[in-house]
Amino acid sequence: MGKLLYVACGAAWLVAGFTNVALADSDRVIDRDAVQRFATLPDGVRYPEGITADPDSGEIYAGTFDFGPNKNKLLRFSRHGQLLAMRDFDGQPLLGLEFRYGKVYIANFGLSAIQRIKGDFSPNTTVEVVAVMPVIGAPGPRTEGNPDGSTDTITFGSNGKSAPNAMVFDRDGNLYVSDSFQGAIFLIRNAAHCTTPCVVETVIHSPLLATAGFPPFGANGLALNRSETALFIANTGDDRVLKLDLASAKLPLPDAALTVFTESINGADGLTRGKRGILWVAANQGDEIVGLNGNGRVVARLGDFKGIRADGTPDGLLFPASMVIVGDDMFVTNLALPLTSATGDEPEEDVTRWTISRIRLPQD
Repeated sequence: MGKLLYVACGAAWLVAGFTNVALADSDRVIDRDAVQRFATLPDGVRYPEGITADPDSGEIYAGTFDFGPNKNKLLRFSRHGQLLAMRDFDGQPLLGLEFRYGKVYIANFGLSAIQRIKGDFSPNTTVEVVAVMPVIGAPGPRTEGNPDGSTDTITFGSNGKSAPNAMVFDRDGNLYVSDSFQGAIFLIRNAAHCTTPCVVETVIHSPLLATAGFPPFGANGLALNRSETALFIANTGDDRVLKLDLASAKLPLPDAALTVFTESINGADGLTRGKRGILWVAANQGDEIVGLNGNGRVVARLGDFKGIRADGTPDGLLFPASMVIVGDDMFVTNLALPLTSATGDEPEEDVTRWTISRIRLPQD
């Protein structure tokens, strides 16, 4: 591991590793050398996006967001990065993953459904549909202010498709699901035990959860605060992290319950909460992981893109999409997905093998 730059109260010094480093409101940790390779996907398996883990065994699960027949897989790795099993998903692109009660929950973008499979799956293990996500259309228009006092109104369209993206369980087993195209958060109560197909409720349907930006995904990564009174939501195209007040038991929640928590996270994608409260954000266009304190201030920047290795894999982070924390390690999928037409100007176009990275976390 490289050196860690630790900046606090105007002073800067170098320390080896993360031992004895804590993050406070006035501190900032920058470690561009934090990333190590954890696993390389098999030949022909591309674009790892969602990731989760079995906290007891340490096994890591990743799903792929590819397009075309017979291209998408769910992969299971040992805690040491050895591929243990791979399940084909018949070309259906997969997004977020969550692990609960011995099963992997899957946001199947292609089918607009939430599915699950046993954690110790084999290539032929049955995949169960938990719920089909509803089509509710685009949210209403949004007005944004300009520095000169004028305003712009953004009107969102709908392609009539639900786009389940990220998920997070609360401690009672209720599952929150983001929808990137419809600007919505949904809830499946008691998702592990409800009668399938389970009932899906709308938590909030808001223009703040939609985007006219780039990449063209609105509501994305999800994370709950420790008390589960607030849900943090990444809006990828708007480079924002939002905060949803969950105090009301009556659904759907009003637009007023949703506020902007922080701005200017370049391609805010996956979210996860650290053991000591830092909110970690995958900045997929910044090729880094950003740590936010309770006020939304950036207190850590981990990783960087350092080029393409001789074996065709990214060195460092390239389009980091999702992450999961196991112990003191964070595991990150390098989606490395070219978003523009093949012109040769994106490093993602040079990737021929895809990876999952590991980052040793500072004490947060």
